[in-house]
Amino acid sequence: MFRHQGKSRTLKHNLRIATVLSFVAGIVNVTGFLAFNQLTTNVTGHFALFIYDLSNFEFWKGTVYFLYILVFLIGSFFSSFLIEKYKKNKKLNVFVVPTVIECLILTTIVILNYFSEIKYPNLIVCSLLFAMGIQNSFVTKISNAVVRTTHLTGLFTDLGIELSQLFFPESQAYREKIKATIKLRIYIITFFFLGGSVGGYLHSRLFLGLNTLIFGVIILFISLFYDDLRYRLIRIKRKFKGRKNYKKQLL
Repeated sequence: MFRHQGKSRTLKHNLRIATVLSFVAGIVNVTGFLAFNQLTTNVTGHFALFIYDLSNFEFWKGTVYFLYILVFLIGSFFSSFLIEKYKKNKKLNVFVVPTVIECLILTTIVILNYFSEIKYPNLIVCSLLFAMGIQNSFVTKISNAVVRTTHLTGLFTDLGIELSQLFFPESQAYREKIKATIKLRIYIITFFFLGGSVGGYLHSRLFLGLNTLIFGVIILFISLFYDDLRYRLIRIKRKFKGRKNYKKQLL
């Protein structure tokens, strides 16, 4: 799901990465909100609160929301910068690097929470927003702007537009493409919801708190190893077939 890039990507590849990353985003979103009462996967609400504080001349109070927005932007910039810098290196899967950094951020938060009391919650919120900025940036680039996994506003808008297109005859030529896109949007929304549900259950019912984030890390690492393991198995299978055919020719 991370290996195929550009024109080699198919709907199946996008569905795989969409389900994994939207599930992780759902976990992060609910965990961050339950722990700090702040949104940690998008900045739309923070922007509204920032403007509200400015309109009431509470500039210092609004600074923290501006910081949330800025950190998400920096995460997105950082992810894209890494991808552009190393994409010419054919031996390196550049999309793995931002994923590993995201895992390190989430793991660090879990470790800090496990060994000490969180004294600076805004710093943790900023870290989560930075990680989600990284994720949204690299999934946008790897899918050619087809997949976004950290917020649903644009997804519901696009889904509404595409559903309406099915009712018009002039859309018949693109009907299969529209259906494929609708399927992708529904997958993202569904797994974001499932990730949020699992995150909420682990956080509140099992009282794991911020330790819930470790499940997101595990899912991300499994997806990375799955990609490489599947690729190696395909190579071994092809090599085995090649030797088998060679032996047949000798006989």
